[in-house]
Amino acid sequence: MTYDKDLIAAKLRRWEKYLLNYRLPDWEEIHDIGLYMDQVVTLLKQYLDYLPPELKEEQVITPAAINNYVRKKIMPEPVKKKYYRSHIAYLIMICTLKQCMSIATLQTMIPMGLSEEELRQTYTAFAARHRASALFFIEQVREVAAGILDHAEQTEISTTDTVDLITTSAVVSGFARLLAEKLLLLDGKTAEDIRRQERADQ
Repeated sequence: MTYDKDLIAAKLRRWEKYLLNYRLPDWEEIHDIGLYMDQVVTLLKQYLDYLPPELKEEQVITPAAINNYVRKKIMPEPVKKKYYRSHIAYLIMICTLKQCMSIATLQTMIPMGLSEEELRQTYTAFAARHRASALFFIEQVREVAAGILDHAEQTEISTTDTVDLITTSAVVSGFARLLAEKLLLLDGKTAEDIRRQERADQ
């Protein structure tokens, strides 16, 4: 594989600038007028504009995917085929987390049966965490891609090679997903439960 360093550096800088200004909509900014499926899909593509077009079109934001989320009870059913603020808030969280989590894992992350106020609080906390994570991610990319971006300060993780940057990104992504899944498996368990399980496994 061959990559043009200047092209990659320009893309990284452009994406960084975009992410610095990007945020999920506040709860009050989410439409609550009752939208049909096609309108919801269009709106989600606008809200989640940082996703590559391929993901927006084919994998995450489609009527079939949304129907599947409803069928698997990860989100509430529409009301007379219309989706309101609560539905869209669920979909924003689902479509964001779906990039790195399975449907089964999502069901433990986003509880069903919340009151509107509980969902507002859950979504608001999620949006704030999403923003903080995006800023953290930008800092990590700056460090890993320091050689590509011609930053003076470089560390052991820094690379000047795009293939190495891709590899590092994929490995870190895998570790992050494993961490999230391992922590979710500990829900409701104590240290003593784990020790008991470990003794039983020996």
